[in-house]
Amino acid sequence: MSGDHLHNDSQIEADFRLNVKQENPGELVKESETHYGLKDSHKHKDKHKDREHRHKEHKKDKEKDREKSKHSNSEHKESEKKHKEKEKTKHKDGSSEKHKDKHKDRDKEKRKEEKIRASGDAKIKKEKENGFSSPLRIKDEPEDDGYFASPKEDIKPLKRPRDEDDADYKPKKIKTEDTKKEKKRKLEEEEDGKLKKPKNKDKDKDKKVPEPDSKKKKPKKEEEQKWKWWEEERYPEGIKWKFLEHKGPVFAPPYEPLPESVKFYYDGKVMKLSPKAEEVATFFAKMLDHEYTTKEIFRKNFFKDWRKEMTNEEKNTITNLSKCDFTQMSQYFKAQSEARKQMSKEEKLKIKEENEKLLKEYGFCIMDNHRERIANFKIEPPGLFRGRGNHPKMGMLKRRIMPEDIIINCSKDSKIPSPPPGHKWKEVRHDNKVTWLVSWTENIQGSIKYIMLNPSSRIKGEKDWQKYETARRLKKCVDKIRNQYREDWKSKEMKVRQRAVALYFIDKLALRAGNEKEEGETADTVGCCSLRVEHINLHPELDGQEYVVEFDFLGKDSIRYYNKVPVEKRVFKNLQLFMENKQPEDDLFDRLNTAILNKHLQDLMEGLTAKVFRTYNASITLQQQLKELTAPDENIPAKILSYNRANRAVAILCNHQRAPPKTFEKSMMNLQTKIDAKKEQLADARRDLKSAKADAKVMKDAKTRKVVESKKKAVQRLEEQLMKLEVQATDREENKQIALGTSKLNYLDPRISVAWCKKWGVPIEKIYNKTQREKFAWAIDMADEDYEF
Repeated sequence: MSGDHLHNDSQIEADFRLNVKQENPGELVKESETHYGLKDSHKHKDKHKDREHRHKEHKKDKEKDREKSKHSNSEHKESEKKHKEKEKTKHKDGSSEKHKDKHKDRDKEKRKEEKIRASGDAKIKKEKENGFSSPLRIKDEPEDDGYFASPKEDIKPLKRPRDEDDADYKPKKIKTEDTKKEKKRKLEEEEDGKLKKPKNKDKDKDKKVPEPDSKKKKPKKEEEQKWKWWEEERYPEGIKWKFLEHKGPVFAPPYEPLPESVKFYYDGKVMKLSPKAEEVATFFAKMLDHEYTTKEIFRKNFFKDWRKEMTNEEKNTITNLSKCDFTQMSQYFKAQSEARKQMSKEEKLKIKEENEKLLKEYGFCIMDNHRERIANFKIEPPGLFRGRGNHPKMGMLKRRIMPEDIIINCSKDSKIPSPPPGHKWKEVRHDNKVTWLVSWTENIQGSIKYIMLNPSSRIKGEKDWQKYETARRLKKCVDKIRNQYREDWKSKEMKVRQRAVALYFIDKLALRAGNEKEEGETADTVGCCSLRVEHINLHPELDGQEYVVEFDFLGKDSIRYYNKVPVEKRVFKNLQLFMENKQPEDDLFDRLNTAILNKHLQDLMEGLTAKVFRTYNASITLQQQLKELTAPDENIPAKILSYNRANRAVAILCNHQRAPPKTFEKSMMNLQTKIDAKKEQLADARRDLKSAKADAKVMKDAKTRKVVESKKKAVQRLEEQLMKLEVQATDREENKQIALGTSKLNYLDPRISVAWCKKWGVPIEKIYNKTQREKFAWAIDMADEDYEF
C-alpha cells in the first residue's frame, strides 16, 4: 500500500467527517461507521485477514458491552467524575482548533452512541447485523467514558463550543422569543453548578461552614447571660447588696503648662503666670467666646477665685480683669480642638483603644457575683462653675478633687481599691444600705457627689420599677385622695385649706413640691409650696373661661412656667383669700412647707410624695393619649408620630421645655430640601407609571404588565419615603421647644410604651435607643401587649 494512497484515504476521511459535522452532526456516528466500512473495502487486498481481525474486534466489543452492563453505581459515579475533570481540562485550554480536530469528534460519537443505547438495543443490533461495529477510535478511549451520564451542569460547557464552531447551524434558534430566557436560564444553571462543585470537591470548606453561624450566635449567648434580676427574690428592706468590689475612681490628668509660644498679656504687656494661676486662666480662655464670660456675676466670681491662686506678685500686678488678654490662649485651645478633629484613623483608633482599656479596668464592679457597669467612674476635672439659669455662683472655681477627698464604699471581704502612689483615701466604708461606690463633697455648694452604677444595673432598675409600682398603687386610691382634698377646701383651718389647694395644683398641673433654699445660694426658682403672690394672677373671666389662674414663675433649672388654667370656683375663692393683705414677694402658702405636705401625703398612702403624683399623672396621660391617637390602619412612621404627640402632651403637662437647638433652622432647611427632591422623584415615577399603563393597553402582553407592576411598586415606595420625611418635619417642628426625653426616661412607666409597641407591631428600637433599652430591659421582658398602667 503506497504512501499516496494512505494520504488520499486520510484526506477523504477528514473531508467526509467535516461535511457530516456541518450538515448533520446528529448522524455523525452512523455516517462515520459507514465511511469506515467503505474505506476498509478499498484499503486491503487481503479481505479474509481483515474480516478475521474485525471479527476478533467484534467479539472484544461484545465482551466489553457485557462488562459495562455489570458496572455498579459507584463505578458509574467515578466515571462521571473522571469525565468532569477531563472536560474541565479541555475547557481551560484555549486551543479550540486542537479540540476541534481531535476531541470533539470523539465526544460527539460517544454522545451519539449513548443516545442510541438509551433509545433501545434494536438499533445497535441492526447496525451490527449489517457488519458495522463501533469505530476503532472509541475503542481506544477509557472504558468509563462509555458511561458518560451527561448531567445538566456538564452539558452546557460542551454545548457552548459547539455553538461557536457551528455558526451556520440554525435549527436551535427556531424559538426566537425564548432565546434570551434560555440563555439566562443556562447562565443561572452554570453558576449553580459552579457553586455546587467546590462543596463536593473541598471537604474542608464544608467543615468551616458552621463558623459564621457560631459567630452570629455569640450575641445571643451574651443576651442569655444577662442578669434577669427581676426574676429573683428581692433583698430585705434596706439591704442593697451583699458583696461589692471595684477599682475606685479615675482622677483628672495633671495640668500640662502651655507652650512658651502662647502668651498671656496684661495691660498690653506679656506676663508669665505661675502654674496654678495659668491653669485657672486657661479655664476662662476656653470659654472666651461663650455668653457666660460676658455676664457680670460670672466675671466677678471668676476674678475673685482666680486671685486666690495667684502669687503675691501676680496679685499686686493683676487688679483688673478687663485688662487681661486671653486671646492667644483661646486660639491655642481652638487649634487643639481642630487638630483633634483632623486626627487620622490610626490616631483615633489608638485613643479609642486606650479608653476601652480604661473602661474595662475601672468601668465595672462586681456586685453579688455579677459584673455591673459603673455610670461615671471618672472624677470631674477642675473648671469654672456654670450653674443653670442665672445662678449666683456662676464663674466660681471648681477645685481639683484629690484622693484625700474621696470616701470609698465596698464590702469588707472585697479587695479595697488602692489610692494613687503617695496618697490615701479620706475614708473607707462598708455600708450595704447605700448604692454609691465613691463619694466626695464639692466646694461650690457643699453638696455630696457620687459615683453610682449605670442605669442598666439591678439597683437602678429596681428603683425605677418600685417607683412605677408606687404610682400604680396611687391609681387605686387617687379618687379617695381627691375627694378628701375637695372637702378640705371648706375646712375652718387656713393651714388645711392651703394644703388642700397646693395638693390640687400638684395633682392637676403636675407641679413640683418646691423645697426650701437658702437665699442667695441658688437661682430664684420655686415650686408649688414656695410660690409667691407675684407668681399668680387671678382672672374671674378670661377668653370665655371662668375662674382662670395665670401662673408665671421660674421652675427647676430656671425654666419658665407660664400657664393659664381654669380652676374650680372654690379653689379660686381660696386663692383670693390667701392673697389678701399680702405683698407681691410674700409667700402664697404662708402656712405650708414641703415637710408638712409630704407628711400628709405619707398619711394618705405609704410612699406617696409629690413626685409620685407627677409620675402617676404623666403615665396615665400617656396611656390615654396613645389610645386616642393611635389608628390601627396607620403605617409605622404615622404611629411613631402619634406616640411622640402623646409624649408631647406629657412633656407639656410636666413643663419639660427646652430652647430650640442652635442648628434647628439649618436642619429644617436640609429636611425641606430632601422633601422637595423626593416630591420631584415621585412626580417622575407617576409619569413613568402613566406611560407604562398606556403601553400596556396597546401591547397587552406579560412583559408590559410586569413593567406596570414594577412602576407601581416604585411609586408606593417613594410615597412611603415622602410621608416619612414629612412626618419627621412635623415632629421636629412640634417638639422644637419640648424636651420629650425627660418625661420618657423619668416619669413614664416604660411598660406602657413596650405594650403599645407589641400591640401595634412598632419596633421597640423606634421608641428606645440602645442605652434606653438596656435601662428598661426589665420592662421589655415583663410587659405584654395587654399591659395596663
